[in-house]
Amino acid sequence: MSPHQARLTAWVHGSVQGVGFRWWTRARALELGLVGHATNRPDGRVLVIAEGTRSSCERLLALLRSGSTPGTVDLVVESWSDAAGGLVGFVER
Repeated sequence: MSPHQARLTAWVHGSVQGVGFRWWTRARALELGLVGHATNRPDGRVLVIAEGTRSSCERLLALLRSGSTPGTVDLVVESWSDAAGGLVGFVER
């Protein structure tokens, strides 16, 4: 992995399940050249894992917080780490 590759882990809180949020996130991530997944969690949050360039991950994070997502995002809690690799494409789970 390149040192410029990063992993964004974002926990998205709000009304984000059953509204096309994961599909929308997947589309934006693919446009940005990211790999990873958007996963519904039992507590109503969506977990987004994205790997790629730090700048592309930051753009996805800004989009998640933009107010232009399906549903209603109340809060996005982020953490950053080095890209771990092993991800192919961007999928909805």
